[in-house]
Amino acid sequence: MNPSTAQARVVVDELVRNGVRHFVLCPGSRNAPLSFALHDAAKAGRVTLHVRIDERSAGFLALGLSKGLGLPAHRRGLVALACTSGTAVANLHPAVLEAYHSAEPLVVLTADRPPELMGTGANQTTWQHGVFGPHVSTVDFPVAETRKGQNAVWRSMICRAVAHAKDGGPVHVNIPFREPLVPDTADNSWPESLVGRGEDAPWTARHGGSAPVGVEPIDLPARTLVVVGAASWGQGNAIGEIAAERGWPVLAEPGGAGGVASTKALLLRHGTLLLGMDELHPEALVVVGRPTLTRAVQRLLHTTPQVHVVDDTADWTDPQHQATSVGPLALLDRDAEPEWLAVWQNADAAVANAVEEFLAAEPWPTGLHIARDLVAAMPRDAVLFLGSSNPVRDVDLVAATERTDVLANRGLAGIDGSISTAVGTLLGAHDADGRIGPWGAALLGDLTFLHDANGLLIGPAEQRPDLTIVVLNDDGGGIFSLLEQGSAQHADSFERVFATPHGADLASLCAAYRVPHVRARSREQFLAECRPGSGLRVVEVQTDRSALRDLHERLRAAVRRAH
Repeated sequence: MNPSTAQARVVVDELVRNGVRHFVLCPGSRNAPLSFALHDAAKAGRVTLHVRIDERSAGFLALGLSKGLGLPAHRRGLVALACTSGTAVANLHPAVLEAYHSAEPLVVLTADRPPELMGTGANQTTWQHGVFGPHVSTVDFPVAETRKGQNAVWRSMICRAVAHAKDGGPVHVNIPFREPLVPDTADNSWPESLVGRGEDAPWTARHGGSAPVGVEPIDLPARTLVVVGAASWGQGNAIGEIAAERGWPVLAEPGGAGGVASTKALLLRHGTLLLGMDELHPEALVVVGRPTLTRAVQRLLHTTPQVHVVDDTADWTDPQHQATSVGPLALLDRDAEPEWLAVWQNADAAVANAVEEFLAAEPWPTGLHIARDLVAAMPRDAVLFLGSSNPVRDVDLVAATERTDVLANRGLAGIDGSISTAVGTLLGAHDADGRIGPWGAALLGDLTFLHDANGLLIGPAEQRPDLTIVVLNDDGGGIFSLLEQGSAQHADSFERVFATPHGADLASLCAAYRVPHVRARSREQFLAECRPGSGLRVVEVQTDRSALRDLHERLRAAVRRAH
């Protein structure tokens, strides 16, 4: 057996022993040893293998698989991603950054050239150590050789790499392979045994973590508001119990409600629209996860005198630099103030009525209509993925927030890789012990959809999710019309450098990828097309963004009148 084959087989075997259940593989030559080892493991039924051509889409597919396996906060396996050397590695960077900032565990396996080729101008050779910058720990494997004493080293290094990932975030495993890169056909001998521990156990079992540390109680007033953002899985349920006991209202961004699943009765449906009203201004905030979606929440963080961030790391969320305390939440005894919760709930009900009356009077479709209708129509056991830009904000404004199965890429909130992340999320959720139903939807803007069109490129031998992708097509970047650059004074530059109209024919694009497409021309047709179905399909809704700024201004005026 040649050294590269031996090393790749051991690496894959030890990853499986450490809980990796899904592998995403991109084709290449230098990663051929890993490709053969993964193919064999998949044939043996030990892993689920996903093959993709485009490394950038593959990275986000792996990210989505990890998200799906993590629902609802009890992880059911890890995900690894493998590619060849050179620019293939660089194309993984956007997904790796998103995984880092959303604390999503991911093992990134990159094949590399051996040291003697570095700095020689050899084909597809660059310095891959630290290519992902300060965000990711890099584990550099030694070049395999035909000698004893390597099995334990390789397996121990994989265990350490997986430990980094399980602590929350991606880890980079860089493996230089020397030729030959394909298995020997006859000789399988090796100087030592390459088997792992007995009973399929990992080479090094890691138990527990650091010893529990005492938490000093803090005093939070009765008029406290809980603000929940994305990436709050595993942090919020204890906070939810405290909120229920104290009568604290809960404002959860889309994708954050799962972190406080025990507090549905306290969740505000239109919390963002309520912010800024004087009588509702809290005296303290409890922040869970990363609430970075809206400027209204950022203003609240900046103006509230006491802010406690629930976090046990050194990278706590505090973009306004206003946190007064950070850590697990333990409270001094204090009486609840029932009127505090009641005033928020009454205001929320009044705003809900105003929103419904407003949308009923507006011609269909707008992004607000689509967000409300899609969320309301989805079965409770379905998964919803939201693209960045307007879709996630539309859901935040007008749709129900209590769903615990809403996901989005909110680590860096980029638009890249959204189709692939949604596909991976559904495939991962479907594999998560049957907790999630087999169908889901994604709500994306047209630029977000076009940015990851290769996410539709799924080979005939690959798994396809039962996923309906709803594309709100306003022929450009509608979100910019809601920002400062969308004001009338910047009209001369807006259309070309911000709105960026494209005129793309989404039906023809979908046909090229052999993905069913339909254009919904009425609300009735849209609701019919969004019923659960089989396979991957696209539902397009065309809208006009020219009146978007005015629409949102009139919505907020209606809310102010209702209150």
